[in-house]
Amino acid sequence: MTITHEDELDGLREIGRIVAEVLRDMGRALEPGMTTAELDAIGAAQLEREGAVSAPKAVYGFPGETCISVGAEIAHGIPGGRVIGAGDLVNIDVSASKGGFFADTGASFTVPPVRPSLERLCRDGRKACRIGVAQVKAGRPLAGIGKAVGRFAEAGGYTLVQNLASHGTGRALHEYPEEIATWPSRDRRRITDGLVMTVEPFLSRGALWAEDGGDGWTLLSHPRAETVQYEHTVVATRGKPVVVTLPA
Repeated sequence: MTITHEDELDGLREIGRIVAEVLRDMGRALEPGMTTAELDAIGAAQLEREGAVSAPKAVYGFPGETCISVGAEIAHGIPGGRVIGAGDLVNIDVSASKGGFFADTGASFTVPPVRPSLERLCRDGRKACRIGVAQVKAGRPLAGIGKAVGRFAEAGGYTLVQNLASHGTGRALHEYPEEIATWPSRDRRRITDGLVMTVEPFLSRGALWAEDGGDGWTLLSHPRAETVQYEHTVVATRGKPVVVTLPA
């Protein structure tokens, strides 16, 4: 999607606010002893109140309203009977639509007690996302995102999962440009003014790939290593990028 009118940006901001607030409130509700299904139900109820529709469920038939991944699961985890425990690393991904507009966001959360090394990984994961977002500007190469994130990851001794990419969004959950590397690549495409896209690097302590977890949805880190993901939906401009996935 390319933003051409202010009302399009307004519609994108509205669904961006909704998914951001659902993500925030699910993160606040996270506690040991609850199941991932119970956590998903919190997000489902909030989406319904806002008049929004879960994108993975509506578009792909995903068996949940949100994706909740725990531990070695790094993406597309199915909400269910799994009990969240103390010390767990939990990734929540919320994408939804309203009024014909889609937005996508996600974050990794920790359940106390939190080891200093994991706290540092989360901090650096948030920074990696900010670094990627800062490269989004009309006229710049798409590959600049992955190059900047890659430099940061290498300096910190981290790896990046290289088969889970950012993507275009806005009028559909996934659209052109379909795959945007958040690791160093030779992509020759350039960012156009008004382009709507996600930025979502997967920063890890050793994982290079995401592999099938055996249920048709869940993806696991390979090699097994702690991995975090932080994601925003962003609009490219000739100046600073517009991040739409922010709470009001």
